[in-house]
Amino acid sequence: MMNTFLQLNTIFLSLLIESLPFVVLGVFVSGVIQMFVSEETVKRWVPKNRLLAIVSATLLGVFFPSCECSIVPITRRLVAKGVPLYAAVPFMLTAPVINPVVLFSTYIAFGSSWTMVLCRALFACAVAVAVGAVVAIWHKGGELRDERRELSPMPRTWKEKLIGTLRHTIDEFFATGKYLIIGAFIASAMQTYVKTSALVSIGNGKAAASLVMMALAFVLSLCSEADAFIASSFQSTFPFHALAAFLVFGPMLDVKNTLMLFQSFRARFVWKLIAYITLFVFAGSLLI
Repeated sequence: MMNTFLQLNTIFLSLLIESLPFVVLGVFVSGVIQMFVSEETVKRWVPKNRLLAIVSATLLGVFFPSCECSIVPITRRLVAKGVPLYAAVPFMLTAPVINPVVLFSTYIAFGSSWTMVLCRALFACAVAVAVGAVVAIWHKGGELRDERRELSPMPRTWKEKLIGTLRHTIDEFFATGKYLIIGAFIASAMQTYVKTSALVSIGNGKAAASLVMMALAFVLSLCSEADAFIASSFQSTFPFHALAAFLVFGPMLDVKNTLMLFQSFRARFVWKLIAYITLFVFAGSLLI
């Protein structure tokens, strides 16, 4: 019993230590967007054509070295500033997958091979574009939980903007941090009590292998900068397509960022988003 508790405590602390720096970065960037970027500027940046907006937002993730936790508050702020949901969601999905840090770690983890790197990047982009297209068709609003509190006047002086950025960063950190802590605890408990061997034992067949690795990615809730090394350890157990599903699904959905999504967006939209991502990742893995 004591060993189990110590294992849970170790995993919980490691998840927090791994995630907190990125969450701090994410809420700080969110504060900068809130204080320095006006709604008019955002509207000029976003292409009018929906397909072009979805594709450009998907590729924008290359320039944001963030994890799946830090990207949620940034996405929330972009939506609050007027970025269409169909553009913000693809950006949120690809930023933790196709940024240079993650792709380089994938390259190293898989023996300096470009095969998984290219597959991961293209697979993630395809899923993000597909989800963005569905959101563009079926969701017209912003879907934020509380859109009224986002409507505040822009400060005029640099001093006011800097003070506002720091205040927003602190407020957002405490609002988001509690969900990170809860998510990290749930993920650590699942890792402690749900044995990986039990999941591996049911991963026979192409479809089952993908589903098991997607479930494992959700349960482990690894930071996207390190998940490739875990995936590479399963090369002798699972086929290539299942490993690709693990590497794409995990950064898009895990225990931690799912709770943060529920904190930022309406529950009905989050459930639908989970369904979209799961369906497209699963279907895409079967085509690899």
